[in-house]
Parts: sequence; structure tokens; C-alpha cells
Amino acid sequence: MIRNKVVIITGGTSGIGAETAKKLAKRGAIPVITGRHENRLKETSAALDGRHGCYRMDVTDNNEIQQVIRRIYEEFGTIDVLLNNAGFGLFETFAEAEVERFESMMDTNYMGTVRCAKAVLPYMRHQGFGHIINVASMAGKISTPKASGYAATKHAVLGLTNAMRAELAPMGITVSAVNPGPIDTPFLQAADPGGTYFNNVRRFMMTPQQVADAIVKIIERKTLEVDMPLSAAIGIRLYGLFPRLADRVAGRWLNRK
Repeated sequence: MIRNKVVIITGGTSGIGAETAKKLAKRGAIPVITGRHENRLKETSAALDGRHGCYRMDVTDNNEIQQVIRRIYEEFGTIDVLLNNAGFGLFETFAEAEVERFESMMDTNYMGTVRCAKAVLPYMRHQGFGHIINVASMAGKISTPKASGYAATKHAVLGLTNAMRAELAPMGITVSAVNPGPIDTPFLQAADPGGTYFNNVRRFMMTPQQVADAIVKIIERKTLEVDMPLSAAIGIRLYGLFPRLADRVAGRWLNRK
């Protein structure tokens, strides 16, 4: 059952986060959207049906996270699900990217996930139940040119997720990962302002609605991990079995940024 579940969503002002909030609200859940930009939060909040929450929260600020999570718990009385969705990417070669770019992506994508999961953990542990869903990426399973910094953050998120899953299961807390391929969202516009990658993968591009649908199913079924789309999931498995052959055969295809 998804009705009346309180679902905290980081990065809830656009893309996957906003679409997931809309779908959850229509199903009778209580989405609580968070983000850094108050105007965008208000716009997304206005599009949601039924009871929901809306809080400014920067995932790079641990003190703010702790305060906001406490306020959410006090207002709604429970935290059923945390969707760690906040993140960004920059597509640059390793040689050209500044060290600060790597630090910034890791601080948001990986440490933001750590901070938010740590913040909800005491409440979920006290309840004896909860569900943490980390939005990783296919880039967390296979790195491609011009994505060294971003892929490293998503590899880190997946490693964290696997360890958390084993440790938190005895507390009644489920930990899941969703690993989407390219999605037509503001994330991609920021990562690829020139549009080269977008044009090269247009045929394989998913919509944020498709990923949101998958996330809703993960909440309903407590699925532990979802790779999408299916074609990319199969390719990742084949790459793991035959990495050298795959590099020779698919190397040019993977270099689309």
C-alpha cells in the first residue's frame, strides 16, 4: 500500500523528483518535496494534489538537513520513505575538468545521499521500519568518456547502497537503488549545454515520467534494485562478463558525449 505513506524527496523541484511527487500524490501518498530554490518549490507544490510538504533544504548543508528532517517528522509523525534524488553532473574530460568540479559533484551526489540517509535513520530505526531509495545511474555501473567525475559519484552511491542494505535490513529498513540511463531533464541540459550528448542518444532517451513510474513501483514492491531501460541493463551485464570484447565492440557507441 502506498496511500498515506510520507515520502521525502530531495531534488524535488524538477525532473524525476517533481514527477515522482505528482504520481505519489495522485496515488494518495504524502510527498514531501525539498530543494534549494524556494520559487521552484512553490511552483512544484502548487501542482500537487492532496496533502504534501514543501521544505527548502540544501543537501550539502548537514545542519540544515538535520533541522528540516526533524521538522518533517514533527509535522507528519512518520518518515516512511526517503528518495535521495538530488544530484547533478558535468560532462568534461578528466584532463580538462578542474579538481573543484569533482569535489562539488561528490559533495552533492554522494555526500548528499549520506547526509540525508543519516538524518532519517534515527526516526526509521525508532519506528522499526522505513525505505531509503538512492537514485544512482547506469553511469554507476559503467564509466564512459567525459563522465569520470559524475560516474565516480554514482559508483560511490551504489557501493554505499549495497552496504546500507545489508546493515539496515535487521532494523526493518529496506534500501533500494534505481539506475536510469539518459533522461530528458534539466539535469542533462546542465551537464551537456551544447546538446551533443542529447542529440547522440535521443533515440534511447527516457522521460522523467518513466523513471518516476519505476520509483513508485519500487516503493510499492520494495524492489532492491532496478536498472533501466532494459536494453541498457542487458548491455551492462554483458559488459561485466566480457569487458575487453565490449570495449572493442561498443567503445565508439559509448563515447557519445
